[in-house]
Amino acid sequence: MKSVSKSILTAAVLAAGTIAGTPRAMSATEVARVGEPAPDFAVVDTKGATRHLSDFKGKLVVLEWHNQGCPFVKKHYGSGNMQRLQKEVTAQGGVWLTVISSAPGKQGFVTPTEEDAYLAAEKAVPTAVLLDSDGEVGRLFGAKTTPHMYLVDAKGVLVYAGAIDDRPSPDAADVEGAKNYVLAAYQETTAGKPVTVAATAPYGCSVKYGD
Repeated sequence: MKSVSKSILTAAVLAAGTIAGTPRAMSATEVARVGEPAPDFAVVDTKGATRHLSDFKGKLVVLEWHNQGCPFVKKHYGSGNMQRLQKEVTAQGGVWLTVISSAPGKQGFVTPTEEDAYLAAEKAVPTAVLLDSDGEVGRLFGAKTTPHMYLVDAKGVLVYAGAIDDRPSPDAADVEGAKNYVLAAYQETTAGKPVTVAATAPYGCSVKYGD
């Protein structure tokens, strides 16, 4: 995985305006790309621990961009769909990282205590929740919506990016019968197969980055 230092990210944000960079030169429209090594990061979780993507090399990693108040997020948590997916991934030895990129003062920003209480109430089981309040990781991955989903394989390669499923609505009734792109990508990767649908258009609420 490509390691990204704080100084490199900051410089890239200043230069590009909204898109953070990796050690290689990137244009303002480039972010992490499917089929390439996923960029590394360092982010503090709700327990105060610093998490690096590279810590999980050798395991499949799902990244889920999250906002408690988003109707599309409520669809998947209220129906239990997101929790079922989290349990399936983690039960098989995979890693689930929920990422919150809402900036302070923006809708969706939460304290560690608030998020941990939410997880308990929803019976959610991510490996960790990453508090990306400066938006560096979100911009690095090009996260646009909540939810916006990514899958990184055991070699550190980004193999899926996009929507959780093929029903872009906030209606919980649409969960049943939907094609879950994340689950399909996870199962194919676990079986050593290429991901059939590796990129889709994400849907949901916009990520509430800072100005």
